[in-house]
Amino acid sequence: MNPTSVFSPDSTVVGEEKMSVRKRLSKFINHAEEEDECQRDCAEESQEAPSNGRVDLKQLISKKIQLTAEAEELKPFFMKEVGSHFDDFVTNLIERSTSLDNGGCALTSFSIFEGDNNHRANELLEVDHIRTIYHMFIALLILFILSTLAVDYIDEGRLVLEFNLISYAFGKLSVAMWTWFTMFLCTLIVPYFLFQRWARGYHRTSHPLVYSFIHCFLFVVFQIGVLGLGPLYVVLAYTLPPASRFIVILEQIRFIMKAHSFVRENVPRVLNSAEKKSSTVPVPTVNQYLYFLFAPTLIYRDNYPRTPTVRWGYVTMQFAQVFGCLFYVYYIFERLCTPLFRNIKQEPFSARVLILCIFNSILPGVLILLLIFFAFLHCWLNAFAEMLRFGDRMFYKDWWNSTSYSNYYRTWNVVVHDWLYYYAYKDFLWFFTKRLRAAAMLAVFAVSAVVHEYALAVCLNFFYPVLFVLFMFFGMAFNFLVNDSRKRPIWNVLMWTSLFAGNGVLLCFYSQEWYARQHCPLKNPTFLDYIRPRSWTCRYVF
Repeated sequence: MNPTSVFSPDSTVVGEEKMSVRKRLSKFINHAEEEDECQRDCAEESQEAPSNGRVDLKQLISKKIQLTAEAEELKPFFMKEVGSHFDDFVTNLIERSTSLDNGGCALTSFSIFEGDNNHRANELLEVDHIRTIYHMFIALLILFILSTLAVDYIDEGRLVLEFNLISYAFGKLSVAMWTWFTMFLCTLIVPYFLFQRWARGYHRTSHPLVYSFIHCFLFVVFQIGVLGLGPLYVVLAYTLPPASRFIVILEQIRFIMKAHSFVRENVPRVLNSAEKKSSTVPVPTVNQYLYFLFAPTLIYRDNYPRTPTVRWGYVTMQFAQVFGCLFYVYYIFERLCTPLFRNIKQEPFSARVLILCIFNSILPGVLILLLIFFAFLHCWLNAFAEMLRFGDRMFYKDWWNSTSYSNYYRTWNVVVHDWLYYYAYKDFLWFFTKRLRAAAMLAVFAVSAVVHEYALAVCLNFFYPVLFVLFMFFGMAFNFLVNDSRKRPIWNVLMWTSLFAGNGVLLCFYSQEWYARQHCPLKNPTFLDYIRPRSWTCRYVF
């Protein structure tokens, strides 16, 4: 998951979108009519002018050339604006349409569209320009491999084909796997049968409020006690290495979000059924819930659009690219990060060291960011979608073209954004009041920042809230300041510049702290030692 997986809600209604498009159309038509009138006036003046009037003819020609140039400049802008507003209009129309069988819940994109269009919706590498960038990354990986082999041969006198960093990071993988299997079984059994018991007994009980409160309390205990504290205990008790920890913690977060979505989507259906005194209780089947647990979405639906066949060659290619990205990250750390941070104890912590570290970390930080995006949001999710014949492949949008942070937050990770939008932002407004939109957005930023920092703190085994500060303060400020009103290309440049700098800061600070704790261990660390930055005082230990 990326640090910027929150969203900025679009408050524009469908009617406003219609009026906006109509206004722009009317402006363009009026402008075109003025050009036509001007051309007719010029033509009439040219007819009234004497045949030997060279000056009038030249003025007419230059005027026509000028009008033609203005029309050509206006044409792409007009088409871009109309296309953009039409997309927003259709998106808002879909989000505001009512569901026939979802108890009034808002629909996501996969609830509307089916067929081969969604099957091909996110084929990123079918675009020639993106494929060229993909080839450039492959060429860069080849250079990293050759550089590593050359340096090893020069230093060691032989080819060192060892992957010590990968073997260390994924150590104790068997513990991570049985922990995942236990989490999966608990998530499959407890939420489903707890909800089923509540749904079938709700209309029969004489105290529905107390009955519902007891089941809600048991569900919260399961979420916090079993899915929350259980995997955390395993990670700390068995001292899992970083990559194995990431597997457990990220899956822990995913199961918690999935269980919440399942209950949140089905409770209103049961309440509506009880209110209408229906004889049937709308409880999903176990197969529907099981499919949802593996489907690449965090929004529960009874049915999803399905593709007709599975392309196993495509699945193999996606998983191969995931492993390729894994080795790519290994070579980035081996060639760009390890030489930069391995001798941290030899240099005192200072502003000069910090600034140089940040700028030297920008390139590997950006490469790792793009590789994580491609490996997880494109390859991994598409592979599971293909195996499950899951039709909707809109896992991300064109975030790289964003001119505002609000748009970037909405398009970077659509899967997580949808969950935050429906279950954090909209539920906050429903529970309190729709006038507290700023407070709702602040709450979503806080939740997302805390979850991101929790994952990093547990996986790296130390608390260093750099990501939380960047996310909660700078990210939130940019969301309000660099909003959707920014459309010029310079804002896209500024967004990329801030992304580069932010990833450099994250990689620098967390890598410094990691190596400082490796080089400067404490014999009897206290709780404060886990939250106090070791990189600031590492030089005093030796």
